[in-house]
Amino acid sequence: MEKALNELSAAQAARRIERQEITCEALANACLERIAARDDEVRAWAFIHQKQALTQARELDRTPRRSRLHGVPFGIKDVIDTESLRTEYNSPIYRDHQPRADAACVALLRQAGCLILGKTVTTEFATNHPSPTRNPRDPAHTPGGSSSGSAAAVADAMVPLALGTQTGGSVIRPAAYCGTFAIKPSFGSINRAGLKFVAESLDTIGIFSRDPEDLALALEVLSGRAAPEFAPASGTPRIGLCRTPRWQLADAGTQANLEDAARRLARAGAQVREFDLPPGSEALFDRHNVVIGFEMARALAWEHINFPDQISASLKPRLDEGWKVTRADYDAVRETARQCRRALAEEMRELDFLLTPSAPSEAPRSHASTGDPVFNRAWTLFGVPCVTVPYGKGAHGLPLGVQLVGPMDGDMPLIAWADWAARALAITAA
Repeated sequence: MEKALNELSAAQAARRIERQEITCEALANACLERIAARDDEVRAWAFIHQKQALTQARELDRTPRRSRLHGVPFGIKDVIDTESLRTEYNSPIYRDHQPRADAACVALLRQAGCLILGKTVTTEFATNHPSPTRNPRDPAHTPGGSSSGSAAAVADAMVPLALGTQTGGSVIRPAAYCGTFAIKPSFGSINRAGLKFVAESLDTIGIFSRDPEDLALALEVLSGRAAPEFAPASGTPRIGLCRTPRWQLADAGTQANLEDAARRLARAGAQVREFDLPPGSEALFDRHNVVIGFEMARALAWEHINFPDQISASLKPRLDEGWKVTRADYDAVRETARQCRRALAEEMRELDFLLTPSAPSEAPRSHASTGDPVFNRAWTLFGVPCVTVPYGKGAHGLPLGVQLVGPMDGDMPLIAWADWAARALAITAA
Protein backbone atom coordinates (compact mmCIF):
# COMPACT_ATOMS: atom_id res chain seq x y z
CA MET A 1 0.00 0.00 0.00
CA GLU A 2 1.37 3.42 -0.96
CA LYS A 3 2.10 5.72 1.94
CA ALA A 4 0.12 8.88 2.51
CA LEU A 5 2.21 11.95 1.69
CA ASN A 6 2.51 12.96 5.35
CA GLU A 7 3.96 9.51 6.13
CA LEU A 8 6.87 9.87 3.70
CA SER A 9 10.33 10.38 5.09
CA ALA A 10 11.88 13.74 4.26
CA ALA A 11 14.27 12.12 1.78
CA GLN A 12 11.44 10.24 0.05
CA ALA A 13 9.32 13.37 -0.17
CA ALA A 14 12.18 15.51 -1.47
CA ARG A 15 13.01 13.01 -4.20
CA ARG A 16 9.37 12.89 -5.30
CA ILE A 17 9.23 16.70 -5.35
CA GLU A 18 12.41 16.76 -7.46
CA ARG A 19 10.89 14.28 -9.94
CA GLN A 20 7.73 16.44 -10.01
CA GLU A 21 5.63 13.51 -8.83
CA ILE A 22 4.23 15.60 -5.98
CA THR A 23 4.28 19.28 -5.09
CA CYS A 24 5.43 20.99 -1.95
CA GLU A 25 1.90 22.35 -1.60
CA ALA A 26 0.43 18.84 -1.70
CA LEU A 27 2.92 17.65 0.93
CA ALA A 28 2.18 20.65 3.16
CA ASN A 29 -1.56 20.07 2.76
CA ALA A 30 -1.18 16.42 3.80
CA CYS A 31 0.73 17.45 6.92
CA LEU A 32 -1.82 20.14 7.77
CA GLU A 33 -4.68 17.65 7.33
CA ARG A 34 -2.95 15.23 9.70
CA ILE A 35 -2.48 18.02 12.24
CA ALA A 36 -6.16 18.99 11.95
CA ALA A 37 -7.17 15.38 12.54
CA ARG A 38 -4.86 14.63 15.45
CA ASP A 39 -3.59 17.70 17.26
CA ASP A 40 -6.62 18.21 19.48
CA GLU A 41 -5.48 15.00 21.17
CA VAL A 42 -1.68 15.24 20.80
CA ARG A 43 -1.27 19.03 21.28
CA ALA A 44 2.12 19.12 19.57
CA TRP A 45 1.78 22.53 17.92
CA ALA A 46 1.99 25.98 19.50
CA PHE A 47 1.39 28.03 16.34
CA ILE A 48 0.50 27.26 12.74
CA HIS A 49 -0.51 29.85 10.15
CA GLN A 50 -2.07 27.59 7.54
CA LYS A 51 -2.61 30.23 4.85
CA GLN A 52 0.95 31.48 5.23
CA ALA A 53 2.39 27.95 5.09
CA LEU A 54 0.49 27.08 1.91
CA THR A 55 1.48 30.38 0.27
CA GLN A 56 5.13 29.63 1.04
CA ALA A 57 4.71 26.08 -0.28
CA ARG A 58 3.34 27.35 -3.60
CA GLU A 59 6.27 29.77 -3.84
CA LEU A 60 8.71 26.89 -3.29
CA ASP A 61 7.01 24.95 -6.08
CA ARG A 62 7.91 27.82 -8.42
CA THR A 63 11.47 28.18 -7.08
CA PRO A 64 14.50 26.32 -8.49
CA ARG A 65 15.68 23.50 -6.24
CA ARG A 66 17.99 24.87 -3.53
CA SER A 67 19.04 21.72 -1.64
CA ARG A 68 18.30 18.03 -1.26
CA LEU A 69 15.52 18.98 1.17
CA HIS A 70 13.82 21.53 -1.08
CA GLY A 71 10.12 21.69 -0.30
CA VAL A 72 10.27 19.60 2.88
CA PRO A 73 8.28 20.92 5.90
CA PHE A 74 9.88 21.40 9.32
CA GLY A 75 8.48 21.98 12.77
CA ILE A 76 10.45 24.46 14.90
CA LYS A 77 10.56 24.23 18.69
CA ASP A 78 9.09 27.36 20.22
CA VAL A 79 12.28 28.50 21.92
CA ILE A 80 13.78 29.20 18.48
CA ASP A 81 12.95 32.61 16.98
CA THR A 82 10.91 32.86 13.79
CA GLU A 83 10.26 36.15 12.01
CA SER A 84 6.98 34.96 10.48
CA LEU A 85 5.49 33.22 13.53
CA ARG A 86 5.13 34.16 17.19
CA THR A 87 7.75 32.82 19.60
CA GLU A 88 6.52 32.60 23.18
CA TYR A 89 8.89 30.08 24.86
CA ASN A 90 5.73 28.68 26.51
CA SER A 91 5.79 31.56 28.99
CA PRO A 92 3.09 34.15 29.70
CA ILE A 93 5.89 36.71 29.93
CA TYR A 94 6.29 36.45 26.15
CA ARG A 95 2.66 36.13 25.08
CA ASP A 96 2.27 37.38 21.48
CA HIS A 97 6.01 38.00 21.21
CA GLN A 98 7.01 38.45 17.56
CA PRO A 99 10.75 38.32 16.82
CA ARG A 100 12.11 40.64 14.15
CA ALA A 101 14.44 38.01 12.73
CA ASP A 102 14.73 34.29 12.20
CA ALA A 103 17.16 32.29 14.30
CA ALA A 104 20.23 31.25 12.32
CA CYS A 105 19.01 27.66 11.97
CA VAL A 106 15.63 28.80 10.62
CA ALA A 107 17.31 31.17 8.16
CA LEU A 108 19.48 28.30 6.91
CA LEU A 109 16.42 26.10 6.41
CA ARG A 110 14.66 28.81 4.44
CA GLN A 111 17.79 29.38 2.36
CA ALA A 112 17.79 25.65 1.55
CA GLY A 113 14.19 25.82 0.31
CA CYS A 114 12.63 24.13 3.34
CA LEU A 115 9.14 25.02 4.50
CA ILE A 116 8.65 26.28 8.07
CA LEU A 117 5.31 24.65 8.80
CA GLY A 118 4.85 25.93 12.34
CA LYS A 119 6.10 26.14 15.91
CA THR A 120 6.06 23.04 18.11
CA VAL A 121 5.22 23.09 21.80
CA THR A 122 8.07 23.38 24.30
CA THR A 123 8.10 23.20 28.05
CA GLU A 124 8.47 26.59 29.75
CA PHE A 125 11.81 28.05 28.56
CA ALA A 126 12.82 24.47 27.62
CA THR A 127 13.05 23.50 31.30
CA ASN A 128 11.22 20.74 33.17
CA HIS A 129 7.77 22.29 33.69
CA PRO A 130 5.54 19.93 31.64
CA SER A 131 3.83 21.14 28.47
CA PRO A 132 0.30 20.19 27.37
CA THR A 133 1.66 17.80 24.70
CA ARG A 134 0.64 14.13 24.95
CA ASN A 135 2.50 11.05 23.80
CA PRO A 136 0.97 10.09 20.41
CA ARG A 137 1.48 6.39 21.19
CA ASP A 138 -0.69 6.67 24.30
CA PRO A 139 -1.98 10.07 25.46
CA ALA A 140 -1.97 8.96 29.10
CA HIS A 141 1.85 8.98 28.97
CA THR A 142 4.33 11.84 28.79
CA PRO A 143 5.99 12.58 25.44
CA GLY A 144 9.10 13.66 27.35
CA GLY A 145 10.56 17.13 27.29
CA SER A 146 11.54 19.73 26.77
CA SER A 147 11.18 19.18 23.01
CA SER A 148 7.80 17.55 23.57
CA GLY A 149 5.98 18.97 20.57
CA SER A 150 8.77 18.25 18.09
CA ALA A 151 9.04 14.61 19.15
CA ALA A 152 5.28 14.06 19.13
CA ALA A 153 4.70 15.81 15.80
CA VAL A 154 7.31 13.72 14.01
CA ALA A 155 6.23 10.48 15.67
CA ASP A 156 2.61 11.10 14.66
CA ALA A 157 3.50 11.82 11.00
CA MET A 158 2.40 15.45 11.27
CA VAL A 159 5.73 16.61 9.84
CA PRO A 160 8.79 14.67 8.60
CA LEU A 161 11.42 16.75 10.43
CA ALA A 162 11.49 19.01 13.47
CA LEU A 163 14.07 20.94 15.44
CA GLY A 164 14.44 20.66 19.20
CA THR A 165 17.03 21.58 21.79
CA GLN A 166 18.88 19.62 24.46
CA THR A 167 20.39 20.97 27.67
CA GLY A 168 20.08 17.75 29.68
CA GLY A 169 18.14 15.14 27.71
CA SER A 170 15.55 17.17 25.84
CA VAL A 171 16.09 15.68 22.36
CA ILE A 172 17.14 12.07 22.94
CA ARG A 173 14.66 11.26 25.73
CA PRO A 174 11.43 12.51 24.06
CA ALA A 175 12.48 10.86 20.79
CA ALA A 176 12.90 7.56 22.64
CA TYR A 177 9.57 7.98 24.44
CA CYS A 178 7.70 8.74 21.21
CA GLY A 179 9.55 6.22 19.03
CA THR A 180 11.49 8.40 16.57
CA PHE A 181 15.08 8.82 15.52
CA ALA A 182 16.86 11.95 16.73
CA ILE A 183 20.32 13.44 16.91
CA LYS A 184 21.82 15.71 19.50
CA PRO A 185 24.83 16.83 17.45
CA SER A 186 28.27 17.71 18.76
CA PHE A 187 28.13 20.92 20.77
CA GLY A 188 28.19 23.90 18.44
CA SER A 189 27.46 21.96 15.24
CA ILE A 190 24.33 24.05 14.59
CA ASN A 191 24.57 27.81 15.09
CA ARG A 192 22.48 28.91 18.10
CA ALA A 193 21.92 32.59 17.29
CA GLY A 194 18.24 33.28 17.88
CA LEU A 195 17.79 30.47 20.42
CA LYS A 196 16.46 31.46 23.84
CA PHE A 197 19.35 30.20 25.95
CA VAL A 198 18.95 28.24 29.15
CA ALA A 199 22.57 27.16 29.56
CA GLU A 200 25.11 28.61 27.15
CA SER A 201 27.71 25.86 27.61
CA LEU A 202 25.17 23.04 27.15
CA ASP A 203 22.29 24.09 24.88
CA THR A 204 22.43 22.17 21.60
CA ILE A 205 19.99 22.29 18.69
CA GLY A 206 18.92 18.80 17.62
CA ILE A 207 16.80 17.14 14.95
CA PHE A 208 13.92 14.63 15.03
CA SER A 209 13.01 12.35 12.12
CA ARG A 210 11.52 8.98 11.24
CA ASP A 211 14.59 7.86 9.26
CA PRO A 212 18.36 8.23 9.79
CA GLU A 213 18.94 9.58 6.27
CA ASP A 214 16.69 12.53 7.10
CA LEU A 215 18.89 13.42 10.08
CA ALA A 216 21.93 13.55 7.82
CA LEU A 217 20.27 15.67 5.14
CA ALA A 218 18.97 18.14 7.72
CA LEU A 219 22.32 18.31 9.49
CA GLU A 220 24.03 18.90 6.14
CA VAL A 221 21.89 22.00 5.63
CA LEU A 222 22.35 23.21 9.20
CA SER A 223 26.03 22.45 9.82
CA GLY A 224 27.71 22.35 6.41
CA ARG A 225 28.98 18.82 7.01
CA ALA A 226 28.50 16.53 4.01
CA ALA A 227 25.91 13.80 4.47
CA PRO A 228 27.12 10.24 3.89
CA GLU A 229 25.83 7.99 1.16
CA PHE A 230 23.00 5.78 2.36
CA ALA A 231 23.48 2.68 0.26
CA PRO A 232 22.88 -0.45 2.35
CA ALA A 233 26.05 -0.72 4.41
CA SER A 234 28.02 -3.76 5.37
CA GLY A 235 30.61 -3.26 8.04
CA THR A 236 32.02 -4.32 11.31
CA PRO A 237 31.63 -1.40 13.68
CA ARG A 238 33.59 -1.41 16.91
CA ILE A 239 31.05 -0.83 19.67
CA GLY A 240 31.53 -0.10 23.35
CA LEU A 241 28.61 -1.36 25.44
CA CYS A 242 28.35 1.42 28.02
CA ARG A 243 25.89 0.74 30.81
CA THR A 244 27.08 3.90 32.66
CA PRO A 245 27.40 4.28 36.44
CA ARG A 246 23.61 4.71 36.63
CA TRP A 247 22.71 1.33 35.11
CA GLN A 248 20.70 0.43 38.23
CA LEU A 249 18.25 3.25 37.38
CA ALA A 250 17.24 1.56 34.12
CA ASP A 251 14.23 -0.69 34.55
CA ALA A 252 14.47 -4.40 33.77
CA GLY A 253 12.92 -3.98 30.33
CA THR A 254 15.41 -1.29 29.34
CA GLN A 255 18.36 -3.32 30.58
CA ALA A 256 17.22 -6.42 28.71
CA ASN A 257 16.49 -4.38 25.59
CA LEU A 258 19.97 -2.84 25.47
CA GLU A 259 21.69 -6.18 25.95
CA ASP A 260 19.47 -7.74 23.28
CA ALA A 261 20.40 -4.94 20.88
CA ALA A 262 24.09 -5.53 21.60
CA ARG A 263 23.72 -9.25 20.85
CA ARG A 264 21.89 -8.60 17.60
CA LEU A 265 24.46 -6.05 16.45
CA ALA A 266 27.21 -8.55 17.25
CA ARG A 267 25.45 -11.18 15.17
CA ALA A 268 25.32 -8.65 12.33
CA GLY A 269 29.11 -8.36 12.41
CA ALA A 270 29.86 -5.74 15.05
CA GLN A 271 32.73 -6.12 17.47
CA VAL A 272 31.12 -5.44 20.85
CA ARG A 273 33.04 -5.03 24.09
CA GLU A 274 32.30 -3.66 27.52
CA PHE A 275 33.13 0.02 28.01
CA ASP A 276 33.45 1.97 31.25
CA LEU A 277 33.46 5.74 31.34
CA PRO A 278 36.70 7.45 32.41
CA PRO A 279 37.40 7.90 36.14
CA GLY A 280 35.60 10.94 37.50
CA SER A 281 32.72 10.67 35.03
CA GLU A 282 30.31 9.49 37.72
CA ALA A 283 30.38 12.97 39.21
CA LEU A 284 28.95 14.37 35.97
CA PHE A 285 25.74 12.39 36.44
CA ASP A 286 25.20 14.03 39.82
CA ARG A 287 26.65 17.50 39.20
CA HIS A 288 25.25 18.41 35.78
CA ASN A 289 22.68 20.38 37.80
CA VAL A 290 25.45 22.65 39.13
CA VAL A 291 26.30 23.81 35.61
CA ILE A 292 22.73 24.12 34.41
CA GLY A 293 21.63 25.81 37.65
CA PHE A 294 24.38 28.45 37.53
CA GLU A 295 23.84 29.21 33.85
CA MET A 296 20.03 29.05 33.84
CA ALA A 297 19.66 31.49 36.73
CA ARG A 298 21.70 34.04 34.80
CA ALA A 299 20.13 33.32 31.41
CA LEU A 300 16.68 34.01 32.88
CA ALA A 301 17.77 36.81 35.21
CA TRP A 302 15.62 39.46 33.51
CA GLU A 303 12.51 37.32 33.71
CA HIS A 304 13.26 36.26 37.30
CA ILE A 305 13.78 39.84 38.48
CA ASN A 306 10.94 41.51 36.59
CA PHE A 307 8.23 38.84 36.30
CA PRO A 308 8.66 36.41 39.22
CA ASP A 309 4.89 35.86 39.47
CA GLN A 310 4.73 34.70 35.83
CA ILE A 311 7.32 31.95 36.27
CA SER A 312 5.92 28.51 37.08
CA ALA A 313 6.00 27.10 40.58
CA SER A 314 8.35 24.35 39.40
CA LEU A 315 10.87 26.64 37.65
CA LYS A 316 11.11 29.48 40.17
CA PRO A 317 12.68 27.35 42.95
CA ARG A 318 15.24 26.03 40.46
CA LEU A 319 16.21 29.59 39.57
CA ASP A 320 16.45 30.48 43.25
CA GLU A 321 18.75 27.49 43.80
CA GLY A 322 20.79 28.41 40.75
CA TRP A 323 21.70 31.75 42.30
CA LYS A 324 23.14 29.87 45.29
CA VAL A 325 25.68 27.99 43.15
CA THR A 326 29.10 29.56 43.62
CA ARG A 327 31.40 30.37 40.74
CA ALA A 328 34.06 28.15 42.31
CA ASP A 329 31.72 25.16 42.38
CA TYR A 330 30.60 25.82 38.82
CA ASP A 331 34.18 26.10 37.59
CA ALA A 332 35.15 22.89 39.40
CA VAL A 333 32.43 20.86 37.67
CA ARG A 334 33.34 22.29 34.29
CA GLU A 335 36.99 21.40 34.87
CA THR A 336 35.98 17.83 35.75
CA ALA A 337 33.95 17.74 32.54
CA ARG A 338 36.93 18.98 30.50
CA GLN A 339 39.20 16.31 31.98
CA CYS A 340 36.65 13.56 31.37
CA ARG A 341 36.04 14.85 27.85
CA ARG A 342 39.73 14.50 27.01
CA ALA A 343 39.90 11.04 28.56
CA LEU A 344 36.76 9.91 26.71
CA ALA A 345 38.16 11.11 23.38
CA GLU A 346 41.33 9.09 23.98
CA GLU A 347 39.48 5.94 25.02
CA MET A 348 37.11 6.12 22.05
CA ARG A 349 39.93 6.09 19.48
CA GLU A 350 39.53 2.33 19.13
CA LEU A 351 35.72 2.46 18.88
CA ASP A 352 33.20 3.73 16.34
CA PHE A 353 30.47 4.39 18.87
CA LEU A 354 29.14 3.56 22.32
CA LEU A 355 25.82 1.79 22.85
CA THR A 356 23.92 2.99 25.91
CA PRO A 357 20.30 3.54 27.05
CA SER A 358 18.33 6.46 25.63
CA ALA A 359 16.11 6.66 28.73
CA PRO A 360 15.63 4.62 31.91
CA SER A 361 12.26 3.22 30.80
CA GLU A 362 9.42 3.65 28.36
CA ALA A 363 7.48 6.90 28.70
CA PRO A 364 6.03 7.13 32.22
CA ARG A 365 2.26 7.19 32.65
CA SER A 366 2.21 10.77 33.89
CA HIS A 367 1.69 14.35 32.76
CA ALA A 368 3.29 15.77 35.90
CA SER A 369 6.83 15.01 34.77
CA THR A 370 8.75 14.79 31.49
CA GLY A 371 10.82 11.83 32.70
CA ASP A 372 14.35 11.35 33.95
CA PRO A 373 17.31 12.53 31.77
CA VAL A 374 19.81 10.47 33.77
CA PHE A 375 21.11 8.67 30.66
CA ASN A 376 21.55 11.92 28.71
CA ARG A 377 23.05 14.54 31.02
CA ALA A 378 26.65 13.36 31.01
CA TRP A 379 26.77 13.08 27.20
CA THR A 380 25.48 16.65 26.97
CA LEU A 381 28.26 17.78 29.30
CA PHE A 382 30.78 15.85 27.18
CA GLY A 383 29.45 17.69 24.11
CA VAL A 384 29.62 14.54 21.96
CA PRO A 385 27.04 13.55 19.32
CA CYS A 386 24.22 11.17 20.27
CA VAL A 387 21.65 9.43 18.10
CA THR A 388 18.67 7.54 19.48
CA VAL A 389 17.39 4.59 17.48
CA PRO A 390 13.85 3.33 18.21
CA TYR A 391 14.16 -0.29 19.23
CA GLY A 392 12.08 -2.50 21.51
CA LYS A 393 8.93 -2.08 23.56
CA GLY A 394 8.39 -1.50 27.25
CA ALA A 395 6.04 -3.30 29.60
CA HIS A 396 3.07 -1.20 28.42
CA GLY A 397 3.90 -1.59 24.73
CA LEU A 398 5.40 1.89 24.36
CA PRO A 399 8.65 2.47 22.45
CA LEU A 400 12.13 2.02 23.87
CA GLY A 401 15.31 3.39 22.34
CA VAL A 402 19.00 2.64 22.24
CA GLN A 403 21.46 5.52 22.16
CA LEU A 404 24.56 5.63 19.98
CA VAL A 405 27.27 8.01 21.19
CA GLY A 406 30.10 9.02 18.87
CA PRO A 407 33.36 10.95 19.13
CA MET A 408 33.32 14.75 19.11
CA ASP A 409 32.54 16.11 15.62
CA GLY A 410 31.89 12.58 14.34
CA ASP A 411 28.24 13.43 13.69
CA MET A 412 27.87 12.20 10.12
CA PRO A 413 29.71 8.89 10.64
CA LEU A 414 27.53 8.34 13.71
CA ILE A 415 24.35 8.84 11.66
CA ALA A 416 25.69 6.35 9.10
CA TRP A 417 26.26 3.84 11.89
CA ALA A 418 22.76 4.55 13.22
CA ASP A 419 21.42 3.65 9.79
CA TRP A 420 23.49 0.45 9.85
CA ALA A 421 22.24 -0.37 13.34
CA ALA A 422 18.61 0.27 12.36
CA ARG A 423 18.98 -2.19 9.48
CA ALA A 424 20.72 -4.75 11.69
CA LEU A 425 17.95 -4.43 14.26
CA ALA A 426 15.36 -4.84 11.49
CA ILE A 427 13.72 -1.46 12.12
CA THR A 428 11.36 -0.48 9.31
CA ALA A 429 12.16 2.98 7.95
CA ALA A 430 9.45 5.60 7.66
